[in-house]
Amino acid sequence: MEQEYKIENINSFELKDIFECGQCFRWNIQEDGSYTGVFGNNVLNVQKEGKNVIFRGICKKDIKETVEYYFDLERDYEAIKNKLAKIDDNMKISIQNGQGIRILNQDLWETIISFIISANNNIPRIKGIIERLSAKYGKQIKWKNNIYYTFPTPEELKNVTVEEYRSLGLGFRDIRLYETTKMITENKVNLKELEENPNTIEVREKLLTLSGVGPKVADCILLFSSLKRFEVFPIDVWVRRVMNDLYIKEADEKKVSKNQIEKVAREKFGNLAGLAQQYLFNYRRNIVS
Repeated sequence: MEQEYKIENINSFELKDIFECGQCFRWNIQEDGSYTGVFGNNVLNVQKEGKNVIFRGICKKDIKETVEYYFDLERDYEAIKNKLAKIDDNMKISIQNGQGIRILNQDLWETIISFIISANNNIPRIKGIIERLSAKYGKQIKWKNNIYYTFPTPEELKNVTVEEYRSLGLGFRDIRLYETTKMITENKVNLKELEENPNTIEVREKLLTLSGVGPKVADCILLFSSLKRFEVFPIDVWVRRVMNDLYIKEADEKKVSKNQIEKVAREKFGNLAGLAQQYLFNYRRNIVS
């Protein structure tokens, strides 16, 4: 049954900033400018009208509770932005260009698989692979004459072969999905234990044992999933570029090491480094480039 929930006069909530900042792959813009996405056992359309946001769709639980958790609505992003903006003008300008960013509370399993798929890949291709994977192995949800598919659980992928993954266009990532699914279903890595472990270094080390999870993918999982570790600082080509341009200023940016970037991020942004990364990434990708 369709549910609806409206939030009036909301700050720090812009659809494009949230859904197109590289943290999620199952939200798509509609003709009216709203976004429709699938997460968990939910299909939602999110529409912004002035300072009001309207959520409509099929939710397994109460829509208000679902939305408040998934969109991290209990966190004071205005206070976070004010704190980061005081660090320097670079941060202040970056925040002004990404006022509506929020870090979603995404399912840990889905985030792990999605970011393994994302390695050396582009957004349209990542989205296509995830949709094909969901359509083949997930469950159907019907809403407004459309059929959507949930992201498949570890159990639903338990018997999928490397060849079957390959047929979905995964390329070299096929064996990685197969091996990681096996590690999870055989409980060599326990996702619940990762969520309950407050030690980010230990959690990161465990994530790095998963096939296809390198340092950057591990950091993305830590930041963008329900693990919610704001102190991590994922580094890709855009982040390397913006950190070098604004802070390190090496003539050849390729000579800038991950350790150098992480050191500057730690010193400048502390336990809000992950959010600072999102503002800087968004600014570099959308404004400067």
